[in-house]
Amino acid sequence: MPVYVISDVTIRDRTAFETYRNRAAASIAAYGGHYLVRGGEVEILEGNWQPGPLIVVEFPDIDTARRWYHSDEYAAALEVRDTALSRNLILVDGVRL
Repeated sequence: MPVYVISDVTIRDRTAFETYRNRAAASIAAYGGHYLVRGGEVEILEGNWQPGPLIVVEFPDIDTARRWYHSDEYAAALEVRDTALSRNLILVDGVRL
């Protein structure tokens, strides 16, 4: 069953963010993940949530997503994360219809 990594991002440093983004993208691809949403326009329809750019990545299963998150490849992106951005990050089970 697919799973989704969802991130609500606040960019701190644009240059560091590009470094993070490139490294993260390469690591995601290496683990069979792909982007469904990558920072597009957000329109609030209900509630008080004021998200920053949103990123949604689909992985084939939860074990793969967890291996990606704890991988050496993703660790390279994490080296610049705190300079690049702050975020809320969650892992969510999905369904195939």
